[in-house]
Amino acid sequence: MQILVLYFSKSGNTRKLAEAIAQGVEGVDGVSAVLKDTGEVTKEDFVASEGIIAGSPVYFGLMAADLKKIFDDFVGVRKKMEGKVGAAFTTSGDPTGGKETTMMSIIQVLLIYGMVIVGDPMSATGHYGVACVGDPDEKTEDNGMKLGNRVAGLAKKLRG
Repeated sequence: MQILVLYFSKSGNTRKLAEAIAQGVEGVDGVSAVLKDTGEVTKEDFVASEGIIAGSPVYFGLMAADLKKIFDDFVGVRKKMEGKVGAAFTTSGDPTGGKETTMMSIIQVLLIYGMVIVGDPMSATGHYGVACVGDPDEKTEDNGMKLGNRVAGLAKKLRG
């Protein structure tokens, strides 16, 4: 079983957080992480995955156009995503830079895809997903691993 960790990253910060999330996914027995940026992901990656954890830097309080384009272009597989697990993460350049609204823009798309949305576990420090300012620090990477682990664990339970 696989979980897709999908991201767009211009500076490398979002990619680094995606890598930590993928490590958390790999911590669940029988689940593998497929780490892909928006330039390499395919519709087959979506359909073959039991969950998608999608991330983007903040762009005017929303996800980057590169990530939104993937969701727009892949709308034809939307019905095949129903009941799978979805989650969001983001990075920004400023402490008040729109991280929560960016995660909500990703979550809205995942809901439209019919996915079951997961936020951070209570042991993490966020609410809607993992977020940080700039380069993810150790605490943020730990929260990323927790989110990845939570999504993978729930996807495994739902698959039965």
